[in-house]
Amino acid sequence: MALIECVPNVSEGQNPEIINALAEAIQSVQDVKLLHIDSGYAANRTVFTFVGNPDSIAEAAFALYAKSLELIDMRKHKGTHPRLGAVDVCPFIPLSGISINHTIDIGVRLAHRLHGELGISTYYYAANALSMEKQSLAYIRKGEYESIASKVKEEPVDMGDLENLEKFGITTIGARRLMVAFNLNLETKDVFIAKKIAGVIRESGTKNSGAGLLKGVKSIGWYIKDFDKVQVSCNLYNLEQNGLLEVYLAAESEAKKLGTTVTGTELIGLAPLSEFTKAGRHFASLHKGEIEAAIQGLGLNEIENFDPKKRIIEYLL
Repeated sequence: MALIECVPNVSEGQNPEIINALAEAIQSVQDVKLLHIDSGYAANRTVFTFVGNPDSIAEAAFALYAKSLELIDMRKHKGTHPRLGAVDVCPFIPLSGISINHTIDIGVRLAHRLHGELGISTYYYAANALSMEKQSLAYIRKGEYESIASKVKEEPVDMGDLENLEKFGITTIGARRLMVAFNLNLETKDVFIAKKIAGVIRESGTKNSGAGLLKGVKSIGWYIKDFDKVQVSCNLYNLEQNGLLEVYLAAESEAKKLGTTVTGTELIGLAPLSEFTKAGRHFASLHKGEIEAAIQGLGLNEIENFDPKKRIIEYLL
Protein backbone atom coordinates (compact mmCIF):
# COMPACT_ATOMS: atom_id res chain seq x y z
CA MET A 1 0.00 0.00 0.00
CA ALA A 2 1.23 3.48 -0.85
CA LEU A 3 1.91 5.48 2.31
CA ILE A 4 2.68 9.20 2.41
CA GLU A 5 3.61 11.46 5.30
CA CYS A 6 2.48 15.09 5.32
CA VAL A 7 4.10 17.60 7.70
CA PRO A 8 2.43 21.02 7.30
CA ASN A 9 3.82 23.92 9.33
CA VAL A 10 1.01 26.28 10.31
CA SER A 11 1.43 29.86 11.51
CA GLU A 12 -0.43 29.40 14.80
CA GLY A 13 1.16 28.12 17.99
CA GLN A 14 -0.52 30.19 20.70
CA ASN A 15 -4.28 29.60 20.51
CA PRO A 16 -5.23 26.05 21.65
CA GLU A 17 -8.75 26.36 20.23
CA ILE A 18 -7.46 27.07 16.74
CA ILE A 19 -4.81 24.33 16.97
CA ASN A 20 -7.44 21.81 18.07
CA ALA A 21 -9.77 22.88 15.24
CA LEU A 22 -6.97 22.35 12.71
CA ALA A 23 -6.26 18.92 14.16
CA GLU A 24 -9.95 18.03 13.92
CA ALA A 25 -9.97 19.07 10.26
CA ILE A 26 -7.13 16.65 9.53
CA GLN A 27 -8.77 13.84 11.50
CA SER A 28 -12.12 14.34 9.76
CA VAL A 29 -10.74 12.50 6.72
CA GLN A 30 -11.03 8.72 6.69
CA ASP A 31 -7.85 6.61 6.45
CA VAL A 32 -5.61 9.38 7.82
CA LYS A 33 -3.70 9.01 11.08
CA LEU A 34 -2.53 12.13 12.91
CA LEU A 35 0.74 11.06 14.52
CA HIS A 36 1.96 14.19 16.26
CA ILE A 37 1.31 17.87 17.01
CA ASP A 38 4.20 20.13 17.97
CA SER A 39 3.44 23.76 18.89
CA GLY A 40 5.85 26.58 19.76
CA TYR A 41 4.48 29.66 21.49
CA ALA A 42 7.31 32.08 20.69
CA ALA A 43 7.60 30.74 17.15
CA ASN A 44 3.79 30.96 16.93
CA ARG A 45 3.89 27.85 14.79
CA THR A 46 2.50 24.32 14.89
CA VAL A 47 3.82 21.29 13.03
CA PHE A 48 1.28 18.56 12.28
CA THR A 49 2.46 15.12 11.21
CA PHE A 50 -0.04 12.75 9.61
CA VAL A 51 0.09 9.74 7.29
CA GLY A 52 -2.25 8.06 4.84
CA ASN A 53 -2.73 6.86 1.29
CA PRO A 54 -2.34 9.39 -1.56
CA ASP A 55 -6.03 10.27 -1.89
CA SER A 56 -6.72 10.59 1.84
CA ILE A 57 -3.55 12.56 2.53
CA ALA A 58 -4.43 15.11 -0.16
CA GLU A 59 -7.96 15.44 1.20
CA ALA A 60 -6.73 15.94 4.76
CA ALA A 61 -4.24 18.57 3.63
CA PHE A 62 -7.02 20.43 1.79
CA ALA A 63 -9.22 20.30 4.91
CA LEU A 64 -6.37 21.81 6.92
CA TYR A 65 -5.97 24.64 4.40
CA ALA A 66 -9.68 25.40 4.40
CA LYS A 67 -9.80 25.60 8.19
CA SER A 68 -6.59 27.68 8.31
CA LEU A 69 -8.02 30.18 5.83
CA GLU A 70 -11.08 30.48 8.06
CA LEU A 71 -9.28 30.87 11.39
CA ILE A 72 -5.85 32.45 10.78
CA ASP A 73 -5.24 36.07 9.79
CA MET A 74 -1.62 36.70 8.85
CA ARG A 75 -2.10 40.45 9.27
CA LYS A 76 -2.12 39.79 13.04
CA HIS A 77 0.61 37.14 13.14
CA LYS A 78 3.83 37.65 15.08
CA GLY A 79 6.42 34.94 15.72
CA THR A 80 10.11 34.20 15.78
CA HIS A 81 10.02 31.59 13.01
CA PRO A 82 10.33 32.75 9.39
CA ARG A 83 6.97 32.45 7.61
CA LEU A 84 5.16 33.49 4.45
CA GLY A 85 1.64 32.09 4.89
CA ALA A 86 -0.99 30.72 7.27
CA VAL A 87 -0.05 27.22 6.15
CA ASP A 88 3.53 28.21 5.62
CA VAL A 89 4.86 25.01 4.11
CA CYS A 90 3.25 21.68 3.27
CA PRO A 91 5.72 18.91 2.40
CA PHE A 92 4.72 15.46 1.16
CA ILE A 93 7.12 12.62 1.94
CA PRO A 94 6.87 9.18 0.29
CA LEU A 95 7.25 6.53 3.00
CA SER A 96 6.47 3.31 1.12
CA GLY A 97 4.89 2.02 -2.06
CA ILE A 98 5.09 5.30 -3.98
CA SER A 99 7.80 7.16 -5.89
CA ILE A 100 8.88 10.76 -5.44
CA ASN A 101 7.53 11.55 -8.93
CA HIS A 102 4.02 10.42 -7.99
CA THR A 103 4.31 12.37 -4.76
CA ILE A 104 5.16 15.49 -6.78
CA ASP A 105 1.84 15.08 -8.59
CA ILE A 106 -0.07 15.15 -5.29
CA GLY A 107 1.36 18.57 -4.48
CA VAL A 108 0.52 19.93 -7.94
CA ARG A 109 -3.07 18.72 -7.74
CA LEU A 110 -3.44 20.22 -4.27
CA ALA A 111 -2.11 23.60 -5.43
CA HIS A 112 -4.59 23.66 -8.31
CA ARG A 113 -7.45 22.83 -5.95
CA LEU A 114 -6.36 25.46 -3.42
CA HIS A 115 -6.38 28.06 -6.19
CA GLY A 116 -9.70 26.97 -7.67
CA GLU A 117 -11.71 26.43 -4.48
CA LEU A 118 -10.06 28.61 -1.81
CA GLY A 119 -8.20 31.33 -3.69
CA ILE A 120 -4.87 30.37 -2.10
CA SER A 121 -1.62 30.97 -4.00
CA THR A 122 1.36 28.60 -4.01
CA TYR A 123 5.09 28.51 -4.50
CA TYR A 124 6.53 25.08 -5.34
CA TYR A 125 9.72 23.98 -3.55
CA ALA A 126 11.94 20.90 -3.03
CA ALA A 127 11.22 18.27 -5.71
CA ASN A 128 8.32 20.40 -7.06
CA ALA A 129 10.51 23.50 -7.56
CA LEU A 130 10.35 25.16 -10.96
CA SER A 131 13.86 26.59 -10.57
CA MET A 132 17.05 25.72 -8.69
CA GLU A 133 16.58 28.69 -6.34
CA LYS A 134 13.08 27.64 -5.35
CA GLN A 135 14.28 24.30 -4.07
CA SER A 136 15.22 26.28 -0.96
CA LEU A 137 12.63 27.39 1.59
CA ALA A 138 14.98 30.15 2.73
CA TYR A 139 14.97 31.62 -0.77
CA ILE A 140 11.18 31.50 -1.00
CA ARG A 141 10.66 32.96 2.49
CA LYS A 142 13.11 35.83 1.97
CA GLY A 143 11.49 39.01 3.26
CA GLU A 144 8.73 36.94 4.89
CA TYR A 145 5.05 37.86 5.01
CA GLU A 146 5.73 41.56 5.65
CA SER A 147 7.31 41.97 2.20
CA ILE A 148 4.74 39.92 0.36
CA ALA A 149 3.25 42.74 -1.76
CA SER A 150 6.61 43.56 -3.33
CA LYS A 151 7.77 39.96 -3.31
CA VAL A 152 5.12 38.71 -5.73
CA LYS A 153 6.16 41.35 -8.25
CA GLU A 154 9.75 40.11 -8.23
CA GLU A 155 8.92 36.41 -7.77
CA PRO A 156 5.48 35.60 -9.24
CA VAL A 157 3.63 32.74 -7.57
CA ASP A 158 3.66 29.35 -9.30
CA MET A 159 -0.09 28.82 -8.89
CA GLY A 160 -2.87 31.25 -7.99
CA ASP A 161 -4.08 34.79 -8.50
CA LEU A 162 -3.29 36.36 -5.09
CA GLU A 163 -6.96 36.45 -4.07
CA ASN A 164 -6.35 35.97 -0.31
CA LEU A 165 -2.85 37.41 -0.23
CA GLU A 166 -3.25 39.73 2.79
CA LYS A 167 -5.20 37.38 5.05
CA PHE A 168 -3.59 34.06 4.19
CA GLY A 169 -0.27 34.96 2.61
CA ILE A 170 1.29 32.39 0.28
CA THR A 171 1.81 28.70 0.92
CA THR A 172 4.75 26.58 -0.20
CA ILE A 173 4.20 22.99 -1.35
CA GLY A 174 6.60 20.27 -2.41
CA ALA A 175 7.60 16.64 -2.27
CA ARG A 176 10.81 15.89 -0.43
CA ARG A 177 12.75 13.24 1.43
CA LEU A 178 12.12 12.57 5.08
CA MET A 179 13.51 15.51 7.05
CA VAL A 180 14.13 15.94 10.76
CA ALA A 181 13.98 19.24 12.66
CA PHE A 182 16.48 19.20 15.51
CA ASN A 183 17.45 22.05 17.85
CA LEU A 184 20.55 22.15 20.05
CA ASN A 185 20.45 24.15 23.29
CA LEU A 186 23.54 26.10 24.32
CA GLU A 187 24.73 27.08 27.78
CA THR A 188 25.38 30.64 26.59
CA LYS A 189 22.75 33.39 26.17
CA ASP A 190 24.76 34.94 23.32
CA VAL A 191 22.81 34.45 20.07
CA PHE A 192 25.90 35.43 18.05
CA ILE A 193 27.62 32.22 19.21
CA ALA A 194 24.64 30.13 18.06
CA LYS A 195 24.69 31.86 14.67
CA LYS A 196 28.42 31.24 14.36
CA ILE A 197 28.02 27.52 15.12
CA ALA A 198 25.13 27.31 12.66
CA GLY A 199 27.28 28.88 9.95
CA VAL A 200 30.09 26.42 10.53
CA ILE A 201 28.04 23.21 10.54
CA ARG A 202 25.41 23.85 7.84
CA GLU A 203 26.10 22.70 4.28
CA SER A 204 25.94 26.20 2.80
CA GLY A 205 28.41 27.57 5.34
CA THR A 206 28.89 31.35 5.29
CA LYS A 207 29.78 33.98 2.70
CA ASN A 208 33.21 34.46 4.26
CA SER A 209 34.23 30.85 4.92
CA GLY A 210 32.53 28.93 2.14
CA ALA A 211 30.93 25.50 2.52
CA GLY A 212 30.17 24.16 5.98
CA LEU A 213 30.95 20.87 7.67
CA LEU A 214 27.77 18.86 7.19
CA LYS A 215 26.08 18.08 3.91
CA GLY A 216 22.30 17.77 4.06
CA VAL A 217 22.04 20.20 6.98
CA LYS A 218 20.49 23.67 7.17
CA SER A 219 20.81 25.68 10.38
CA ILE A 220 20.30 29.06 12.00
CA GLY A 221 20.97 30.47 15.47
CA TRP A 222 18.23 32.05 17.57
CA TYR A 223 16.86 32.72 21.06
CA ILE A 224 13.62 31.01 22.14
CA LYS A 225 11.81 32.88 24.87
CA ASP A 226 9.57 29.86 25.63
CA PHE A 227 12.49 28.02 27.23
CA ASP A 228 14.92 30.92 27.74
CA LYS A 229 17.34 29.04 25.48
CA VAL A 230 19.76 30.06 22.78
CA GLN A 231 19.57 27.35 20.14
CA VAL A 232 21.22 26.15 16.97
CA SER A 233 18.11 25.19 14.99
CA CYS A 234 18.72 22.59 12.28
CA ASN A 235 16.85 20.90 9.47
CA LEU A 236 18.37 17.55 8.52
CA TYR A 237 17.16 16.86 4.99
CA ASN A 238 19.40 13.96 4.00
CA LEU A 239 19.74 11.57 6.93
CA GLU A 240 21.91 9.24 4.90
CA GLN A 241 24.56 11.96 4.91
CA ASN A 242 24.15 13.45 8.38
CA GLY A 243 21.63 12.71 11.12
CA LEU A 244 21.00 13.52 14.78
CA LEU A 245 24.30 12.08 16.00
CA GLU A 246 26.51 13.79 13.43
CA VAL A 247 24.86 17.17 14.00
CA TYR A 248 25.10 16.83 17.78
CA LEU A 249 28.79 15.91 17.71
CA ALA A 250 29.66 18.71 15.27
CA ALA A 251 27.75 21.34 17.26
CA GLU A 252 29.27 20.10 20.51
CA SER A 253 32.77 20.39 19.07
CA GLU A 254 32.20 23.91 17.73
CA ALA A 255 30.57 25.02 20.98
CA LYS A 256 33.62 23.99 22.97
CA LYS A 257 35.85 26.04 20.66
CA LEU A 258 33.71 29.07 21.48
CA GLY A 259 33.77 28.51 25.23
CA THR A 260 30.32 27.03 25.72
CA THR A 261 28.59 23.63 25.64
CA VAL A 262 25.52 21.90 24.23
CA THR A 263 23.33 21.35 27.29
CA GLY A 264 20.62 19.33 25.54
CA THR A 265 18.50 19.08 22.43
CA GLU A 266 14.95 19.34 21.17
CA LEU A 267 13.37 17.18 18.47
CA ILE A 268 10.56 18.93 16.58
CA GLY A 269 8.03 16.37 15.44
CA LEU A 270 9.19 12.85 14.70
CA ALA A 271 12.28 10.93 13.61
CA PRO A 272 12.89 7.41 12.26
CA LEU A 273 14.05 4.57 14.50
CA SER A 274 17.36 4.27 12.65
CA GLU A 275 18.48 7.66 13.99
CA PHE A 276 18.07 6.46 17.57
CA THR A 277 19.74 3.11 17.09
CA LYS A 278 22.74 4.82 15.48
CA ALA A 279 23.04 7.38 18.28
CA GLY A 280 22.39 4.69 20.88
CA ARG A 281 25.34 2.63 19.68
CA HIS A 282 27.58 5.69 20.04
CA PHE A 283 26.36 6.46 23.56
CA ALA A 284 26.00 2.80 24.59
CA SER A 285 28.05 3.20 27.75
CA LEU A 286 25.57 5.71 29.19
CA HIS A 287 22.57 3.48 29.65
CA LYS A 288 21.21 0.03 28.94
CA GLY A 289 19.35 -0.16 25.66
CA GLU A 290 20.08 1.72 22.45
CA ILE A 291 17.00 3.96 22.50
CA GLU A 292 17.46 5.12 26.09
CA ALA A 293 21.17 5.64 25.48
CA ALA A 294 20.35 7.84 22.48
CA ILE A 295 17.83 9.91 24.47
CA GLN A 296 20.27 10.43 27.34
CA GLY A 297 23.32 10.98 25.15
CA LEU A 298 21.63 13.55 22.92
CA GLY A 299 20.00 15.29 25.89
CA LEU A 300 16.50 15.01 24.47
CA ASN A 301 14.90 15.22 27.93
CA GLU A 302 16.21 18.69 28.74
CA ILE A 303 13.17 20.75 27.76
CA GLU A 304 10.46 18.15 28.31
CA ASN A 305 10.18 14.42 28.88
CA PHE A 306 10.94 12.59 25.66
CA ASP A 307 8.62 9.61 25.08
CA PRO A 308 10.01 7.40 22.28
CA LYS A 309 6.61 5.74 21.82
CA LYS A 310 5.23 9.11 20.70
CA ARG A 311 8.24 10.46 18.80
CA ILE A 312 9.62 7.57 16.73
CA ILE A 313 7.82 7.06 13.41
CA GLU A 314 7.95 3.26 13.37
CA TYR A 315 6.54 3.02 16.90
CA LEU A 316 3.57 5.22 15.95
CA LEU A 317 2.88 3.30 12.76
